Amino acid sequence: MRRSRKAAAVIMAGVMAASAAGCSGSGSGAGNGASGDKTYKVGICQLVQHDALDAATKGFMDALKEELGDSVTFDEQNAQGDSNTCSTIINNFVSGDVDLILANATPALQAAQAGTTEIPILGTSVTEYGVALGIDNFSGTVGGNISGTSDLAPLDEQAAMLKELFPDAEKVGLLYCSAEANSQYQVDTVKAALEGMGYTCEYYSFSDSNDLATVATKAVEASDVIYVPTDNTAAAAAETVDNICRPAKVPVIAGEEGICRGCGVATLSISYYDLGVGTGKMAAKILKGEADISQMPIEYAPKFTKKYNKPICDDLGIQIPDGYVAIE
Repeated sequence: MRRSRKAAAVIMAGVMAASAAGCSGSGSGAGNGASGDKTYKVGICQLVQHDALDAATKGFMDALKEELGDSVTFDEQNAQGDSNTCSTIINNFVSGDVDLILANATPALQAAQAGTTEIPILGTSVTEYGVALGIDNFSGTVGGNISGTSDLAPLDEQAAMLKELFPDAEKVGLLYCSAEANSQYQVDTVKAALEGMGYTCEYYSFSDSNDLATVATKAVEASDVIYVPTDNTAAAAAETVDNICRPAKVPVIAGEEGICRGCGVATLSISYYDLGVGTGKMAAKILKGEADISQMPIEYAPKFTKKYNKPICDDLGIQIPDGYVAIE
């Protein structure tokens, strides 16, 4: 009788162990079977390939891998500049039951907002969340399942930079993509600041890359200086802008470093890699259950740097004052 009970106990222990092992299989949010740590799948929707967005994505992934190691995997998708493709990518993430979505740029964030109210969404390279998401009197916290980081540089200081470099200019052309809500917000703000300094400003909006060259040509013909905000379409086609502006000897002040590298003379910019790192740290807290995304305020870049494009400045004969760093 004792042997029978002992044998039964051994069998029961084996069954329980097998059951426990079966529950520790890998998968989204499940233990990995080796260390007992959870595994996470993160979907990344990036609007288009260019230096700034690429750097933000890399910083995000590097930070999450540093925090979570091999327990995090990424499904990295690029929409090639198409907002409709952003929606398709987001829908695939939702059906694939990812644990978190990174929406890199405003159209990606808007698609994610429309695609899910359950999966945590972090935006990055988004200038103004209130404008992007249609929130009146935005307080700094989106709420619900959305938070993230902003690439907004002080627009009044960008206007002051233009005044510092080109005090004798009179007409400023504001070149931007009308399909990007945050570009409109930026040029509106800069226009008000520049007009307060005595400049005459004119909008030159293009709907997509197909009409950029035509619009840029008109802007160059009527402007002493061109201002291009943080604009994804312009960033992806910076070479086109440079091919029009530089031969005409019309300088460009850019909203961010990637655009400035391609066509600008100077910018007041942030590190998009560091912005991505900050977003990755937010993601780690959410995935580990250390923070509630609905209560996480939008975070901003801690540092802004005056930078200049030496080759273009040399071509145009522009002398840059002290306090600027050359773009490498």
